[in-house]
Amino acid sequence: PDKVKALVNLSVPFIRFDREIKPVDEYGEIEGEFAGVGVERVVKEYLCDFPVLLPKGKLFKRPLDEQITLPSWLSEEEANYYVTVFQKTGFTCPINYYRNLGRNWELLGPWVGSKIKTPAKFIVGDKDLAYGMPGMKEYIHNGGFKEDVPSLEQVVVMKGVSHFINMEKPEEISSYIYDFFCQFH
Repeated sequence: PDKVKALVNLSVPFIRFDREIKPVDEYGEIEGEFAGVGVERVVKEYLCDFPVLLPKGKLFKRPLDEQITLPSWLSEEEANYYVTVFQKTGFTCPINYYRNLGRNWELLGPWVGSKIKTPAKFIVGDKDLAYGMPGMKEYIHNGGFKEDVPSLEQVVVMKGVSHFINMEKPEEISSYIYDFFCQFH
């Protein structure tokens, strides 16, 4: 709190450090599945309908031969930009973030029980995968989140918005952030 005046989190709330995350072993084969599907399909599926789980053999909700219709907030040009980037870099780096969750939690062990004391605002879409995870709504709305973030000033749940909240509703998100930070000038 002595270095940060205020905080706005989008999509994923602060989650307390007192739980154990098991390594994500099933991600060992995911890159091979992605290669079989193709970069363009994988990128567009994630941007259009971010999956919660990646079960082997059924990566996405829709069949792979079904046409993907981009959402109104995503142009074909922008989607193709992301496709081009991932064709160069592959998916190993972002997947490694999830592979390493267990180790990250171990490294953060000294901070178990820490609370966010900086004034904070949290914004999430009602269709966001994180918001829909088991127990998440209860944590956010029934006191657990406020306990872990005592200076939480507001939770905003945007209707009809999913995981890429800043891309889906850029004007609204900018306004929420600007209005919140103006309080601290």
